[in-house]
Amino acid sequence: MYTGEFLPKSWVDLKIEKGHRVLYLLNVPVLRFSYIFGASRLKRSLIILFTYALFCIPGFLLHHTMTSLMINHPINFMASSVIRTLSQSQRMQLPMLRPTRMHALSIKSDLEIMRQQMVVVDDDESYAMKGGEGPHSYAKNSIIQKGLIDGSKRLIQEAISQSFDPKEHIHGNDESSTPICIADLGCSTGPNTFFAMQTITEAIQLQFQSHGLASQIPDIQVLFNDQVSNDFNTLFKNLPQQRIYYATAVPGSFCGRLFPKQTLHLVHSSAALCWLSKLPNEITDSDSSACNKGRIHYTDAPKEVADAYATQYRKDMGNFLHARAQELVGNGLMLLQFPVSNVVLDSDVDPAKVFELIGTCLVDMAKVGVISEEKVDSFNVPLIYPSVKAVKEILRGCDECFSIEWMEILEFKNMVSLPTVQIFVSWFRAALQGMIEKHFGAEIVDELFERFAEKVKEFPDIMDKDKLKLDVLFEKEQAKAIGCVIQCEHHQIERNCLLLNLGFDCC
Repeated sequence: MYTGEFLPKSWVDLKIEKGHRVLYLLNVPVLRFSYIFGASRLKRSLIILFTYALFCIPGFLLHHTMTSLMINHPINFMASSVIRTLSQSQRMQLPMLRPTRMHALSIKSDLEIMRQQMVVVDDDESYAMKGGEGPHSYAKNSIIQKGLIDGSKRLIQEAISQSFDPKEHIHGNDESSTPICIADLGCSTGPNTFFAMQTITEAIQLQFQSHGLASQIPDIQVLFNDQVSNDFNTLFKNLPQQRIYYATAVPGSFCGRLFPKQTLHLVHSSAALCWLSKLPNEITDSDSSACNKGRIHYTDAPKEVADAYATQYRKDMGNFLHARAQELVGNGLMLLQFPVSNVVLDSDVDPAKVFELIGTCLVDMAKVGVISEEKVDSFNVPLIYPSVKAVKEILRGCDECFSIEWMEILEFKNMVSLPTVQIFVSWFRAALQGMIEKHFGAEIVDELFERFAEKVKEFPDIMDKDKLKLDVLFEKEQAKAIGCVIQCEHHQIERNCLLLNLGFDCC
C-alpha cells in the first residue's frame, strides 16, 4: 500500500488496518487553548468536538483526494497498474514509500517484470503426485522413477566432473564464498529426489577434493520445487539426516520464473518435463475440431488433438528454457531427463497406450451410470511423451542462451525390472489419483483402478519392456555468458514464435 506525508505527522497518521484507512488525529493542542481561555468543562468538551470536526473531515477528504491522484497519475505513480492486480494481502506486504518518481518507477520495473515472468497455475490445474506415505502414495510407488535416476547416475557424475569448476566458487576465504545453489524441478514427495541430490552433491564435493580444495567447500543449498499442491510435509519429514546441503521448498510451476536472476548453479529435473502446465483449451471445447470427446488423452485421437497437445508442450518448454536462462549463472548447468516415445515398428507399444486403457475404463463406468459422460468428456490427462526429434528441435531453438554439451538416450528396459500387474497399476494410481479425485470424486478411484488392472491383464504388451518404447533422453546444457542471458530477454517474443513453428511428432 502506498502512503505519503501529505500532512505533518504532528497532525495525522495514516494507518492501514484490515484493508480500511483510518485517520487518527494526534497532538491536537485543543486542551491547551481551552485552559488558557479559562473555559468550563462543558465548553472545553464542545471545543474539542468542534476542533475534531474541523480537522478530521478536511483531512479525510484530502487523504482520499491524494490517494486518487496517486493511483491515477500517469507519471509519478506508474506502479498503480501493478498494485491493482495484487490481492489485499499482497498489497499489505509492499514497502511504505514516499511519493517520489524514482521509487514509483522502481516499483513499476520490478513488479511488472516479475508479474509478466511468473506463470500462475490455477489451483484447478495444479496436480501433484499422491502425497503421504500410504500404500497408494507416490513415495511407496515410484520405483520406475528411481530406476531412471539410478540409470542416469553415471551421466550426472560425468557432467559435473567435466563442467563444474570449483575454483569459480572460491573467493579468498570461506566467509566470502557464496553458496552453491541447486534446483530440483518436479521433486514430488521423495525419496527419489534425495537420491538424485545425493549423487549431485557428492559429485560436487569430489570436484573440490580433486582440486585440493576440500577444506573450502562452500555451503550447498538445494531448492526443492514442485506444484503448490505437492505434499512438501512428507518431503521434509523424510529428509536424509546425513545430507550435506541445506533444504528449501519452492512451490510453483517451473514453466515460469521461480528464482532470482543468476542465482542457480545447477538445475536438475527427472521425468517431470512430460507434464503440461495446463490442458489446451480446445480439447474440451465442443465447438473445436480438437475436442477430445470420449477420450482422456491424445492416444488414438484425431490429429487435431495431438497437435493441440504438441503446441502446448512447445509453449511450456519455451517458457521453461527462457526462465532458466535468466536464473542460471554464466556457465551454469542443466541436467534434464525427458521421457520420450520411440515407436518405430507397428509391433512397438506407445507408452501413452496406458491412458487409452484408463480412458476405456472411464467410458465403461459412464455406460453403467457410475459417472456421467459429461465428466468423462471434460477430463484429459495433461501429459505428453514427445519424440526424441521434437525435444532436440526445441532445445536447439534456444541456442542463444544454452550450449547443448551432449545428449544420450537411455533405454527404459535397462533401467527397470519387469513389474507385476499390481505394481504397474500402482505406479499410475500414484500419479493420477489426485486429478481423478478432484474431477470425479474419491469414491470412484478404487473401482477405476480395479478395472484398469483387468485391462492390463487383457493387454499384457503394455508391460513388455522389449515392446514398450519408452526411453529417456538425458541432456546436458550449459548456460552461456551473462551477455547472452540478457540478450535472451530482448528476443523472448521472436524465440517463442520460432518454437511454436517447429515440427512436432507426438504420436
